[in-house]
Amino acid sequence: MSSLAFASVGGRWVESSAHETLPDPLNGEPFLKVPATTPGEAQAFVASLELCSKSGLHNPFKSPERYLAYGSATAKAAALMAVPEVEDFFTRLIMRVAPKSYAQANGEVVVTRRFLENFSGDNVRMLARSFSVPGDHVGQASTGYRWPFGPVAIVSPFNFPLGEQPSNEGTSVYQVLVAGLVDSVVMAYLCIEIPVLQLMGALYMGNKVIFKTDSKVSVVMEQTLRLFHHCGAPVEDVDFINCDGPVMHGVLTSAQPRVTQFTGSSKVAEILAEALDGKVKVEDAGFDWKILGPDVQEEEYVAHTCDQDAYAYSGQKCSAQSILFVHENWSKSGILETLKSLASRRTLEDLTVGPVLSVTTETCMKHIDSLLKISGAKVLFGGKPLSSEKAKKIPAQYGAWDPTAVFVPLKEMLKSPENFALCTTEIFGPFQVVTEYDDNELDAVLEACERMNNHLTAAVVSNDVSFQRRVLEATVNGTTYCGIRARTTGAPQNHWFGPAGDPRAAGIGTIEAIRMVWSCHREVIMDEGPVPEGWTTPART
Repeated sequence: MSSLAFASVGGRWVESSAHETLPDPLNGEPFLKVPATTPGEAQAFVASLELCSKSGLHNPFKSPERYLAYGSATAKAAALMAVPEVEDFFTRLIMRVAPKSYAQANGEVVVTRRFLENFSGDNVRMLARSFSVPGDHVGQASTGYRWPFGPVAIVSPFNFPLGEQPSNEGTSVYQVLVAGLVDSVVMAYLCIEIPVLQLMGALYMGNKVIFKTDSKVSVVMEQTLRLFHHCGAPVEDVDFINCDGPVMHGVLTSAQPRVTQFTGSSKVAEILAEALDGKVKVEDAGFDWKILGPDVQEEEYVAHTCDQDAYAYSGQKCSAQSILFVHENWSKSGILETLKSLASRRTLEDLTVGPVLSVTTETCMKHIDSLLKISGAKVLFGGKPLSSEKAKKIPAQYGAWDPTAVFVPLKEMLKSPENFALCTTEIFGPFQVVTEYDDNELDAVLEACERMNNHLTAAVVSNDVSFQRRVLEATVNGTTYCGIRARTTGAPQNHWFGPAGDPRAAGIGTIEAIRMVWSCHREVIMDEGPVPEGWTTPART
């Protein structure tokens, strides 16, 4: 068993008096010993965050040389992550704590490195670019600045396990929050990519961060922080904490960070918004849809993309394809049979399917049974636990089942609120709902998209411009891919990634996302001109 015995607070790596032992996701044996910060120890994190003023660690007037320091440290970190041995180290570390194929884990490292390359050198201070408007007279000008929030928090990620959500009835908000924070979930690219993109964006803009990630994968971020420190990033700027839900709840409510960026369950996000007086930025759960339009082309490529979107990393991506709307032309072309064939090639041996860290096998099987009670519903493929000897060693608190697709007729799905809620319940694993529509049922498909509550990613698979426009004009998903190559799980190294339709939505990956999430607007009006000649005290008005 390996030990991860450290947290970081106030620029010092410190040990915790208590630890949590995590099981090996592949065989259930004792695996990692992770700090379990106690309430008493957590006060040091609260005190450290309170040392940061609202004006931040740097801003356009204060310590602007820190923009340059972060540009330099970022360039060095990007160069180190391009070294084959370092890239391989992080890839295999991710695979060890969140089992997935080498290609999937390596993609996470590569995207993170490219983000760092994008924001190297002067590009950090370019994030704080201001604008100026001429004033009314000589010596007056109005300038808009991007200003840090100061003390901030990143909670990335936490969630309720499906099927085990506490009822709000008779339960306090605190109890619900604690239950949600105790039971955590690993999301897509969450070992390093999403945490690093949000963390570095916060630091670039001049904020001090308390950072909490899922204990199951925190060793990856612990090693990443040490890499950044080695490259010259200020050690005092990030406090890194491993703790359970009640302790984190206490830290957040006591310290009252100016902004808390949260990635995870929509229910927990709502509770955090209330507890923190709305000072949150959210990348919430994603029940993500894909629509195959009427124009059938590039069938093998489209099928491959659907398989990757639904089942790569065992479906544990916030952008994973959760529901597939198939035009009847695609059904006649045989795409569902092709999908079945592609899914059947996935095995635990090469980790193209593997342990599901947030949903048990029992929970998924019960969900499938509930769906099959809907008239016309049927299992297209999968629907069974993984049966190999290796799969039997996966801990019971994790899931392990074949990549699965359940067909539900569109009319039955929309027939009642209960049916629709069941069909749009996110199973954070290798599972999707499939339905079919014809030329006369596109409005029903769009009605289904309208009814959904979370609007993270989506795909419109069609080169028919009229069809594209019809779907795009009626939907709101924040990251929507469109065209015959459209997918739902694109990596955000070259585009904004995040939900839409919510003023609290958090984005990542781009200049616009960093400015939106991690800075606010401050207007400074300089008025240094000469006092007008002949000025006298005006009469009372």
